[in-house]
Amino acid sequence: MTLDLEMAEIAKVFFQESREGLDAMEAGLLTLGATANSESINTIFRAAHSIKGGAATFGFAAVADFTHGVETLLDEMRNGVRPVTAEAVQTLLQACDCLREMVAATEAEQPLDQGRIASLNLDITNILGERPHAAPAAPAVSAAPAAPAAPAAPAAPAPTNGTVAAGWRINFEPVADLLRLRNEPTRMFAELKRLGAFTAHADVSRIPLLDALDPESCYLSWKIELTGQIPRAALDEVFDWVDSGCRLEIIPTGEAAPIAAGPAAAAGTQPPAPSKLPTEAIKPAEAKAEPAAGAAPLAAVPAQRPSGEPNSIRVATEKVDDIINLVGELLITQSMLCGFADGINPSDLDRLRQGLAQLARNTRELQESVMQIRMLPISFAFNRFPRIVHDLSRKLGKKVELKLVGEATELDKTVLEKINDPLVHLVRNALDHGLETPDQRLAAGKQETGTLELSAFHEGGNIIIEVRDDGAGLNKARILKKARERALIAPDQDLTDEQIDNLIFMPGFSTAEQLSEVSGRGVGMDVVRRNINDLGGHVQISSKEGLGSTIRIRLPLTLAILDGQLVRVGKEVYIISLLAIVETIQVTKQLVSTLVGRAQVFRLRDEYLPVIKLCDQFGIESDSRSAEDGLLVVVESDGRRVGVLVDDLLAQQQVVIKSLESNFKSVSGIAGATILGDGQVALIIDVPGLIGSAMKQGGTAVTAHAA
Repeated sequence: MTLDLEMAEIAKVFFQESREGLDAMEAGLLTLGATANSESINTIFRAAHSIKGGAATFGFAAVADFTHGVETLLDEMRNGVRPVTAEAVQTLLQACDCLREMVAATEAEQPLDQGRIASLNLDITNILGERPHAAPAAPAVSAAPAAPAAPAAPAAPAPTNGTVAAGWRINFEPVADLLRLRNEPTRMFAELKRLGAFTAHADVSRIPLLDALDPESCYLSWKIELTGQIPRAALDEVFDWVDSGCRLEIIPTGEAAPIAAGPAAAAGTQPPAPSKLPTEAIKPAEAKAEPAAGAAPLAAVPAQRPSGEPNSIRVATEKVDDIINLVGELLITQSMLCGFADGINPSDLDRLRQGLAQLARNTRELQESVMQIRMLPISFAFNRFPRIVHDLSRKLGKKVELKLVGEATELDKTVLEKINDPLVHLVRNALDHGLETPDQRLAAGKQETGTLELSAFHEGGNIIIEVRDDGAGLNKARILKKARERALIAPDQDLTDEQIDNLIFMPGFSTAEQLSEVSGRGVGMDVVRRNINDLGGHVQISSKEGLGSTIRIRLPLTLAILDGQLVRVGKEVYIISLLAIVETIQVTKQLVSTLVGRAQVFRLRDEYLPVIKLCDQFGIESDSRSAEDGLLVVVESDGRRVGVLVDDLLAQQQVVIKSLESNFKSVSGIAGATILGDGQVALIIDVPGLIGSAMKQGGTAVTAHAA
């Protein structure tokens, strides 16, 4: 369906909140296996109810219909009618995946996967068809609007001793389309009963004669009395999705006592009692959504979340307030400096220096505050892993405990988005290759449940992410054998333990004996390292056989700002990232050798490193034509070290990275550009690209060096 412009803008909020609601549902469902408490189920139910109500409001009938079945199953769980089983939890997790796809397809105005929807609807309907704990029958209520003779609603016991601390009188007259929008009065009454003593009286005066009665319309209205210390916010939440389409009056009665935050929260989260509302009242909607019996079966592993994420972020008001305050400080500084526009006396120099220093301080603080807006907690990346570990551990027959540490650690949104795929591969690799099956762990004297830990923390100006497991560790003899079989190393080449561990990052390397859906194709770890290097980061692995492995990733906090070393080559100024620089040295002629052609290498302690001349790479004039004439900046990327020949080292400073490709075109060996304080444009060296280009030109002249 097509929405008008105003509704389309509002719908964007619905889609964003639906994705957040589905994340909350998934996180809650993953905890049900260990602790099936009432609050977890209530949280999941509320998220499903909000999605259903929002979808119905915007006319997304397919999403509302599907969520209705999910909501019904959750409602029976939270009311104690149905136990929480592994089968039901798995079906609900698959329903979350399906809803995520439906929301994405609806937002993109693409057709829905009707086969998948019908198959899941059938699974949910089959579960609902089983009645292991049927709730005790209650007197007929007015939940079925077509039954005019039914009493209003189940009356709860009156308050004892006649003492009422606070109360509410509610006049609820819904529109005729209430049921078509998938809102059920019985559910609202069940919520109200949890809040306090509840009585309801139905007004049947609007019910027409039988021949004029529409079975899908609601003709009833209710007068409700509610007693107890109940906050107004709890009532608003119950009627959240119907207040705009009905006549609703909520009037306080009695003397309202002050309510602290604790009791108010407890009022909405107390353990739910079994519902006395007849479950049969929801069967017509279930029957309407029941699919054909020949629906296609579900895949064993649910589809991943849609990759298209909204290009927006939510910003804490404190961060916005900080920027507003800093802009105010800048205006004050500007006013101070404007006083010097007409001229300056020597006596005003001190005041001018103070103003410039204040301007520099304000500018730096504003830059830091703006960068903070783009910073997001790494929990946005970590939150997907409980589901991945849950599904893969079931598939592989392993018991795994996932630990997440440092979820509040912040990094730039762009880095966060690009690190997702490498982290997913590392986690899958740890589950498949690292952690053993329960029998293998018991035979090795370990607990049958393995531990996989993801941690994040700041170190200097970087963020460190570690993926640690207590599995079998790397089998170094097997890795070495495979590497020699595939001619990745020389047959007689001796390697240290660290170098052997790093062989797993070589293209095409895999120790898997057979192909599987999880691994074995020899692609992945090399891509992981390349992607991390593209972010200006570094990855390394340490492993002890029989004890486990740790993969450590070092990343810059942001890709918009670079800590760089300015170097001069001839008349040009280039910038090299400080993260890539190992050291800077000046070599003597005795340490430099010339290979075939013009390629030079130099000896750095116990190894020979190639020399890359920027003047040759970029076709410019240089003061230094040989390694002994200038300075060598030793840089490292992707496990390889080289010496970059420059004429001079200038200052170190933070620079703002500007894309060269979007403003000009892509240039090999150049990552971007920036504007220096004197207005000169300086190019930023792409260290991985520079080394790769030199490898193509010099062949084996560029040797590998284990990190």
